[in-house]
Amino acid sequence: MTATSASPITRDSFAHDVLERFLRYVVIDTQSDPASSTCPSTAKQKDLGALLARELRDLGLADAHLDAHGYVYATIPATSDKSVPVICFCSHMDTSPDCSGADVKPQIVRNYAGGDIVLPADPTQVIRVTDNPALRDQIGHDIVTSDGTTLLGADNKAGLAEIMDAARFLIANPQIKHGTIKILFTPDEEIGRGVDKVDLTKLGADFAYTMDGETAGHIEDETFSADGAVIVIEGVSAHPGFAKGKMEHAIKIAAGIVERLPKHTRQGRLPASDRHHRCTRDGEAQPHRSRLHRCRSG
Repeated sequence: MTATSASPITRDSFAHDVLERFLRYVVIDTQSDPASSTCPSTAKQKDLGALLARELRDLGLADAHLDAHGYVYATIPATSDKSVPVICFCSHMDTSPDCSGADVKPQIVRNYAGGDIVLPADPTQVIRVTDNPALRDQIGHDIVTSDGTTLLGADNKAGLAEIMDAARFLIANPQIKHGTIKILFTPDEEIGRGVDKVDLTKLGADFAYTMDGETAGHIEDETFSADGAVIVIEGVSAHPGFAKGKMEHAIKIAAGIVERLPKHTRQGRLPASDRHHRCTRDGEAQPHRSRLHRCRSG
């Protein structure tokens, strides 16, 4: 009897459900909160985490679980006997605190024909080709947007859906040889705390790939890393009639601090791999009080 090889796997022979998953995930509000000290910063992130863990178990990944800190872990077993590194596919569940993630109403532009996209619930919100030239590469494809009143949450629920669909594909096709693959879904990436409580020993991966890029085929092999400091500047208030020699304007002091940072290391003046400084200010612009957030990368 002669051995027969497995039929080749093609995209057309597998029913991908990445769009259906994405539409299911974006309607779950997972907005993170930088003012919160808990992990996750918002309990609602666990709503999506619980769903993802359940769906992973339904795929047959028995170890899939949501931990107390809002992280989802799972393992796709190896199908190869070769000794190869363990890799991880990672994505974050939270969405930005800068815009509402509640009551998201995703819209599908079928067979995009080109041109600007006007969001239906707020016609002043327009995705313009001039601002988003990558739209030219999407002609003929379907595009998902919000209705214009909320975030869509594609950052990074698109990554979640991609990893889930890839996991289902690999589980359904054990003839594709691969080593052990770990899956990690994290909370609070949007507020800079995405890996604070990751259990690296439990994860057990040698290398990790974050599915959070811009376009198909785009790979980044280094990332931003920074230390931060918060400087609170207390000015001196005084009545204008008696202010000379007494009043100290907090915003002017903050501006002076920024001006004294080395100009050649300010953000935008150096390649991404070099050290730079970035300052932002939060709160109200008040003469008597100002706050600077200082980040130094390197």
